[in-house]
Amino acid sequence: MRRLRYLIPSLCAVLSLPVAAAEVSVLTAARIHTLDAAQPRAEAMAFDEQGKILALGSRAELLRRYPRAQRVDAGDATVIPGLIDSHAHMLELGLNKLGADLVGTRSKQEVLQRLRDHAKRLAPGQWLIGAGWDQNDWPDAGFPSAADLDAEFPDRPVWLQRIDGHAGWGNSAAMRAIARDLSGDWQPEGGKILRDAHGRPNGIFIDDAMALIDKSRPPLDAASAERALILAMQEAVAHGLTGVHDAGVNLEQLRGYEILAERGALPLRITAFAAGDGDALEYLCRDGLYQHPDGRLRMRTVKLYADGALGSRGAAMLEDYSDEAGNRGVLRMTPQAMGAAIAKAKRCGVQVATHGIGDRGNRQVLDLYEQALGGDAQRSDHRWRIEHAQILAPQDLPRLAALQVIAAMQPTHATSDMPWAEHRIGPHRVVGAYAWRQLRDSGARLALGSDFPVESVDPRLGLYAAATRSDGAGQPAGGWHPQEKLTAFEALRGFTLDAAYAGFAETEVGSLAVGKRADFVVLKQDPLAIDPRELRKLTVLATHVDGKPVWRAERSAP
Repeated sequence: MRRLRYLIPSLCAVLSLPVAAAEVSVLTAARIHTLDAAQPRAEAMAFDEQGKILALGSRAELLRRYPRAQRVDAGDATVIPGLIDSHAHMLELGLNKLGADLVGTRSKQEVLQRLRDHAKRLAPGQWLIGAGWDQNDWPDAGFPSAADLDAEFPDRPVWLQRIDGHAGWGNSAAMRAIARDLSGDWQPEGGKILRDAHGRPNGIFIDDAMALIDKSRPPLDAASAERALILAMQEAVAHGLTGVHDAGVNLEQLRGYEILAERGALPLRITAFAAGDGDALEYLCRDGLYQHPDGRLRMRTVKLYADGALGSRGAAMLEDYSDEAGNRGVLRMTPQAMGAAIAKAKRCGVQVATHGIGDRGNRQVLDLYEQALGGDAQRSDHRWRIEHAQILAPQDLPRLAALQVIAAMQPTHATSDMPWAEHRIGPHRVVGAYAWRQLRDSGARLALGSDFPVESVDPRLGLYAAATRSDGAGQPAGGWHPQEKLTAFEALRGFTLDAAYAGFAETEVGSLAVGKRADFVVLKQDPLAIDPRELRKLTVLATHVDGKPVWRAERSAP
């Protein structure tokens, strides 16, 4: 494994640091937005060689206080705290780069062409793995079938994950790898196999049904997993991320992170959530909350799933889908099983983060959280979370604040889903969907993220979506349900201080203050001064973790 200085190549320097680091460095910039209420603005920041912030203030003051410090001059740039994605999937992002990339495909024909191109690199009989398709972006908007793949790949197994990770599309060769007969009317717990009128599987597997194929294909080898993580981390820091909450990590994946940490090869901070369907929760209960000595890897949270996703109609709804009578989605855990897992996590002091998309799924989570917390909801520092909190019944919106539950939300989900969401759930339910402003005004804390690779890893798009509720072309003008917009400052806080709080890390990162870590991003523009419609065009010049550059842009110093 190459060390970090080789993993994250510095191209042309934006900021200049000497080969031998000075004991103290002083960063100067036109403006530093600290996100610290006690000192919101500064011109300079001093930090030691371990990356601990020593002081913030005016340029003249800090240069006078530290006359022998190494000076890091950002010129007319803006410095903000390092951005933290509060919900993402690192391994999947990297694996998408290794497999067939289907993101942005506009038809089944385009999918097939990309698959043909990718298959040229594979050995005969090797599984063709891909991800990123979304039938909602195709002309007919209907689910594809195995037959669509069979004509092109009659013998090579093909397995393609939908963009949300909650549905898979396989061909007949992939289904033949499953030992169990898939015909009939039986369904796996927490999932659904779509079948034709004769009870034959059509190649679409929803939520936990995907495991039937996942467990039947060759396992991922350690070298490929490591390569995928490295690729994902490189892309993350290139977009200004200094921290990521990796939402669902098993013990094998945690060990992969550990190996990289021991080699000094983690360029950013990873807050790993233990996958609730494996033995990671038992590990946390037995051995205690995990933190690597280097401070860049921790695990203290268990990830559970209430339901599926809206795009594949797996989100659990209180009423039928507006565009599919008789379908109310899928509950991936029974209330009894979820309640038992939550109770166990509480006994072990483990934070609970539960995926909830539909109004029924979210209500089940809130009911079980309330049952488990009882009178401790306001008194304890539990920081339990709902991941996505995407569609809530209006009467459930204030319950998050009452229970001190964090809403971990992804602004780009709203702008990706808005072309079809109202048709899928109806206008009466959209009033409680993607309800950032209602939740924030009710007193709930919003930790923002992207859910990459479901959405882009680029946090600028999340800031833009949160503040405009418009797509990349600025449509609809004024925003989709604009009453739910956040301000640029609120959006930035959601990607910094509130995301840090959601990971029990606000005393270390999330804002720039004395005693905290010098995790920061250098931007060409000021995100709090420009028109919110320009947020997606912010230029990331450099990303620093512990005061050291982990990524620099391909341009000369200002």
